[in-house]
Amino acid sequence: MRAMKPLFHAGWIVVVMAALLLGLPSQAEAQGGFDVSGVQVSYRFGEQITFQARIQSPIAISQASILFRETNESVTRVEPLTLALDGSINFQYNASQNLLPPFSTVVFWFQVTFADGTTATSPVYDFRYDDNRFPWRQTSQGPITVHWYQGDDAFGQAALDSANASLGTLSQLFPVDMSSPLNVYIYANTDDLQGTLYLGGKEWVGGHADPKLGVAMVAIAPGSSQGIEMDTKVPHELTHVMLYRSLGEGYNRLPTWLNEGLASVAERYPDPDYKTALQTASTNNSLLPMSDLCAPFPPDAGRAYLAYAEADSFVRYLRETYSTTGLSALVKAYADGLDCELGATRALGMPLTQLDTRWRESKLGQNVFMVAFRNMAPYLLMLGMALAIPLWGLVNMFRERKQDEQLQAE
Repeated sequence: MRAMKPLFHAGWIVVVMAALLLGLPSQAEAQGGFDVSGVQVSYRFGEQITFQARIQSPIAISQASILFRETNESVTRVEPLTLALDGSINFQYNASQNLLPPFSTVVFWFQVTFADGTTATSPVYDFRYDDNRFPWRQTSQGPITVHWYQGDDAFGQAALDSANASLGTLSQLFPVDMSSPLNVYIYANTDDLQGTLYLGGKEWVGGHADPKLGVAMVAIAPGSSQGIEMDTKVPHELTHVMLYRSLGEGYNRLPTWLNEGLASVAERYPDPDYKTALQTASTNNSLLPMSDLCAPFPPDAGRAYLAYAEADSFVRYLRETYSTTGLSALVKAYADGLDCELGATRALGMPLTQLDTRWRESKLGQNVFMVAFRNMAPYLLMLGMALAIPLWGLVNMFRERKQDEQLQAE
């Protein structure tokens, strides 16, 4: 996933009106002395959100505000409103500077201050902030919905099949929770995807997951290679969603190398260039220590790619050495809040730095003599035990012979 600047095209912008009456009466019940009616929201994704409503009260209003936030945000945005003589408001929010996550749910409400200094708030409304620049199609099976805008029905079905197969693979690594909706958005190219993520406050390319929203976004163009890309990118991003559902807030405590390594292991077609990157870095003595990869990966594209390659190889090594049971114990240890060294020690009986050394020896051929000695150690021990008894017999025989010679000499 390489950070790049997005390229914008005027034709991307599609305006979608969303009337937010939400099944409410045409005029909400009065709360604290004011009524709200005619609530509507329209937006151009990543550019502007327009809120419209009418606020009326028999009591003079000295100030009115709109308050809103994405459901997973902890900070509420507060913006002052200007009331027309008839109480109508038309507030335009700059969504290009004040970013909101794509495909998130935004909640909002109104607050007024009366002339006597008292305040009151309205009911809470909400709308879904979709990327409305594209004419999305969709297909579903159970809680999984795949969205795409280029490609035929077969393309959408192939993506849905890939998502279902991914969940089967993930269930072999950790529990999979399908009690909530899961949405996969497939962009036709990396520019479109990166534009979405940039406008949503992220600068990634290739794929991104928002685990709290249950959303995975990938860039896959219809064509001969679509199947390979689906079976690579879709499981990678779904891993992040399912890990979050399995661990809750413990998900945020996972080392980045473990989080991304598990996502890579879930891919059906591993990146063939990872091996070359690892061999080159090993030869040049430029491998990144695993302890450095507990934090977010480097922003530099080259070092970030090496970090992903190392995470992939390291987690595969741990799975081969300690089985899926060991990986599960490792995930739990980190989710419980243990640091990178202690988490590995508790789960696998060895600190991370020592596991890093063992991985380099085993998979990259570093310190070959020590690897060979460690591999031969059990056999050498057995050989030593087998030779110990006859050697002990020889020692006793020579001792007894020497004692006999001494007695004869006397």
